Amino acid sequence: MYFTEEHEVFRQSFRDFLKKEVVPHVDRWEEAGFIDKEVFKKFGEMGYFGLNYPEKYEGLELDLFYTVIFLEELQKINSGGTAAALWAHTYLAMTHINAEGSEEIKQKYLIPSVRGEKVGCLCISEPFGGSDVAGIRTTATKEGEYYIVNGSKTFITNGVYSDYLVVAVKTKPDLKHHGMSIFVLDRDMPGITATDLKKLGWKASDTAEIAFDNVRVPASNMIGEEGKGFAYIMQHFASERLMMGVNAHARAEYALDYAIQYMSERTAFGKKIDQFQALRHKVADMASEVEMCKEFNYSIVHRLDKGDYVVKEASMSKLMATKIADKVIYNCLQLLGGYGFIEDYPMARLLRDSRLGPIGGGTSEILREIIAKMIIDKKEYKPIT
Repeated sequence: MYFTEEHEVFRQSFRDFLKKEVVPHVDRWEEAGFIDKEVFKKFGEMGYFGLNYPEKYEGLELDLFYTVIFLEELQKINSGGTAAALWAHTYLAMTHINAEGSEEIKQKYLIPSVRGEKVGCLCISEPFGGSDVAGIRTTATKEGEYYIVNGSKTFITNGVYSDYLVVAVKTKPDLKHHGMSIFVLDRDMPGITATDLKKLGWKASDTAEIAFDNVRVPASNMIGEEGKGFAYIMQHFASERLMMGVNAHARAEYALDYAIQYMSERTAFGKKIDQFQALRHKVADMASEVEMCKEFNYSIVHRLDKGDYVVKEASMSKLMATKIADKVIYNCLQLLGGYGFIEDYPMARLLRDSRLGPIGGGTSEILREIIAKMIIDKKEYKPIT
């Protein structure tokens, strides 16, 4: 219903590419704490960073189900950090450049990003405000043709090694969220320092706390209109959260497929363990949840691709898919017994990487409140016109 023959050809081609160019390096990247810059260029050469971006900027302008394939297959290389570094570049940083950036900004940042020549990061969360976007404290004060940026950001994927930073700031702090704007900063601007953060999972992606100390940014580096930063961020959160829902169902499916294969080979008490009723029924329950989750996500991607504004449904997707993924991976690890606890098998890393799902991109608690406001208080979220 959602995937054509062309989609499936793309899936196989991308899977082959990952097997050749990414999978052999994953363990090394997990140890190093970052992925090679060269791999971004290889993704760019193949057009993978331009799937849904305009042809004018060297993109391919394909439908969103190519993006779904991109996300799903990245979840099946068993390195959430590698996947995060790649999709944070193309679907977080580049999204704002494409949607709100001036022509000058698009020429300078979007085209090199599509090519994989420049890597970006999106900087919203702060040490004193994670999911509370309106509460950010980083400021940008106008001085002539420049803005002076001061403050800090944290939990930033690609925050250490990216070439540019898309940064949310307060240009008029007294107006609260109505005084928020977005700028693009070059990594080599004086006053920017990044500290690598050690994490439970996503070990192959560099994650940073970033400080801005009197960073002089040209006024022309503002993305979109002054004071509309909060609205821009909220508008793109729906697609980000839906993507994280897709990521979740994909890694749950990967874990389940691996566990089923293991059960078909493992013998206990004289028979394969996939013949024990209790385990069979556990698998049946997990497969049902993953399939329902996947079909829901596909239906919302279809609506988003048509232009629908899917704030409620995207929030539901991330809330439930990440919860189900954590549960499925936990139970699949149990099905492997002692081997599930061993790093030579995929479940240990999967369990660590999956745990960020209910936290990043808006915690489950925040999502529940958004959903409650919409279904109980009848609050409406509308796109910027």
